[in-house]
Amino acid sequence: MITEPPFQRIGDLVRAHAAARPEAPAITVSGHSLNWAELAARANRVAASLQRDGLRPGQAIAIVSFSNTDYVALYLGALMAGVAVAPMPPSATPEQLQAMVADSGAPLLFLDAANAQALSHLDFGARRIGIEALDDWLSGEQPALLAVDDETLLAMPFNIIYSSGTTGVPKGIIHSWRMRWSHLVGGAAVGYGPDSVALLATPLYSNTTLVAALPALAWGGHLLLMPKFDAQGFLQLAQDARATHSMLVPVQYRRIMDLPDFDRFDLSSYRLKLCTSAPFPAELKAEVLKRWPGGLIEYWGMTEGGGGTVLVAHAFPDKLHTIGQPFPGTEILIVKDDGTEAQTGEVGEMIGFSDATMSGYANRPEATEAARWRHPDGRIFIRTGDLARRDADGFIELVGRAKDMIISGGFNIYPIDIEQVLAEHPHVKDAAVVGIPSRAWGESPVAFVVAPGAEPEALRQWANERLGKVQRLAALQLTDELPRSAIGKILKRELRDRWQGEIP
Repeated sequence: MITEPPFQRIGDLVRAHAAARPEAPAITVSGHSLNWAELAARANRVAASLQRDGLRPGQAIAIVSFSNTDYVALYLGALMAGVAVAPMPPSATPEQLQAMVADSGAPLLFLDAANAQALSHLDFGARRIGIEALDDWLSGEQPALLAVDDETLLAMPFNIIYSSGTTGVPKGIIHSWRMRWSHLVGGAAVGYGPDSVALLATPLYSNTTLVAALPALAWGGHLLLMPKFDAQGFLQLAQDARATHSMLVPVQYRRIMDLPDFDRFDLSSYRLKLCTSAPFPAELKAEVLKRWPGGLIEYWGMTEGGGGTVLVAHAFPDKLHTIGQPFPGTEILIVKDDGTEAQTGEVGEMIGFSDATMSGYANRPEATEAARWRHPDGRIFIRTGDLARRDADGFIELVGRAKDMIISGGFNIYPIDIEQVLAEHPHVKDAAVVGIPSRAWGESPVAFVVAPGAEPEALRQWANERLGKVQRLAALQLTDELPRSAIGKILKRELRDRWQGEIP
């Protein structure tokens, strides 16, 4: 039985690594590195500067920046001062960013030069500090001791994560120190430590990145960040740095595995690859397992927390079509529309319970309450909006998002079932299916497909021969690429808006 380590503050961990291994590399971004002594010293100066400027434990700072070493120092320094971090997505509109900064209550806004220029016309109601000129702001003092006991700190905000959003103002998801500590413990369990080299290529505002980056740093590893993903460059960096761990999203795995010269790279240093954030096709998991050394683990979960699943793909090669089983210490229920629990094989909404659950949405009590589902025994579960079914072995198969389910002629159609059939065609590189209004059926499935060299009508007929009668595609449109968020989620709203035809 594995015993969870006692709680440690991330600032104490950083200082301990600096004392034990001052010259060891801690963080590298675009060829610029800080060793542990340098990172700890810079984070200490950030903490002291925040205290000098009057920020109190529990307040937040906002950051709008692409990945760089000072972004990491800002993050760690804020935590040393008990100040939460609100990392903002540069991909959001200026008006959304303005609203998010106001929502976070941050009195200080840190921007890199590119984003400072793009947002120069807006008043954020916060003091702006340029990351490239951080030395002009930094104090030379040591931070005062954070006079907050552990139990109080565990309940305090650690960060506020905002989704990129496509319309409206994204909700701020508040993670407590207790929730983040559970992620750090999970990182220790998968081998992050002083001899690990974690290579990540997703942005620091994303929870996908943070669930890997923070444990890598907390346990003394070397963290490498790619500000902009490039499949060829990723493999070269992985080979040169002797990477041991990576967290990638499915579209990144696809682009890497599609490289003609993938097999020439030496990836033998890898112990583990991780994946999360979007559906991970079974055939792609199988290809990664076959051709890329080291194990493969898929995580399913929400930024809001409330329970998740894990598939140790190398241990269960016959379950690659699933997202695995619930994390230890969490509970996943699959609930039907009438509120009763689905039986084996039945589809329902996944809801989750665990200690790793958001404190709530910032300043949105109604939205927080809407995300919650109360069990008859009083426990509060988090609604996921994901539809799934559980097999006889307890493994969970994701069916799709509830909002993406297509209702055609009274039948429920799950886009993922059609997408999986399309993925079997040799020309298909990527596919997404959405529901389009239909006069006769209410909605009909339409596919957007990346398939170089394919003829759309022939591909549609090929798929329809393999689909059930109610699943058959009303139309299929070829595209050069599918619209995706910065962490690889397909933006199905944009595909629906793109459709110009009429479905009879």
